[in-house]
Amino acid sequence: MTAHEYRAWSTGSYARAIHAPQSALSLCDAEGWSFPLDLERWCARADAADRTVLRRCTGRVLDIGCGAGRMVEALAGRGHHVLGIDVCPVAVITTACRGGSAVSRSVFDPLPDEGRWGTALLIDGNIGIGGEPRRLLHRIREVVAPEGLLLVETAVGEVDERRRVRIHSGHQPVSTVFPWAVVGATALGGHATASGWTEAERWSSARGRHFVALRACR
Repeated sequence: MTAHEYRAWSTGSYARAIHAPQSALSLCDAEGWSFPLDLERWCARADAADRTVLRRCTGRVLDIGCGAGRMVEALAGRGHHVLGIDVCPVAVITTACRGGSAVSRSVFDPLPDEGRWGTALLIDGNIGIGGEPRRLLHRIREVVAPEGLLLVETAVGEVDERRRVRIHSGHQPVSTVFPWAVVGATALGGHATASGWTEAERWSSARGRHFVALRACR
C-alpha cells in the first residue's frame, strides 16, 4: 500500500463518514469512472449477502480492510476467532466498539499469526487494495494456513482494470491520487492461478453481489 493510499483511507472524509455514514463518497478517476462507497451499508449489520460469506468461513478469520467492523462483529457472534485489519484508526475503534478485535495495519505490514489463518476476507471491493491484484493475492497466500481459504467479493461483469483514483465527496476530490484495481470473477481466477490459489466456488447474492472462494495450493 502506498503512502498516498494510506492517507486517503486513514484520515479525512472517509474516516469521518465511518462515524456518520453518508452516501456521497465515491472513488473516481480522471476518466469519469466512479465506484460508490456504500458507507451506510458498510456501517450497518451484516446483511443477507454478507451471511453467504459468513457461512463459508472456517477456522480463524482475518478480515482485510474491515472498515466499521460489521463482518468482524457477525463472525464473533458465530463463535469464530476473528481479527479485522484496517489502515484507518477510526475503523479499528469502531470495530472495537462493536465488540470485535481489530488492529490498525496494512495487509502488506507484518501481521499477527501469519500462516495460521483459516480464512481471509476481501469484501466490499477490497481486492482493489494496492492496485495490483497478484501482489495482494501473493501476500494473502503468505498469511493464510496451508490450504486456507480466501473469500473475495468481485466486480460485476468481465472487468480487470487498474485505475488511479481519489476519494470524492459529491463532485469534490477529498484525497490524493492512489492506485486501485477493479476485478471481475473471471479475471480473478487468472490472477489466483498465478498467485498460488485455486478457485473453489463462485456464487452471487439475490441483490447482485458476486463472490469467489479461493483455496490456497500447497
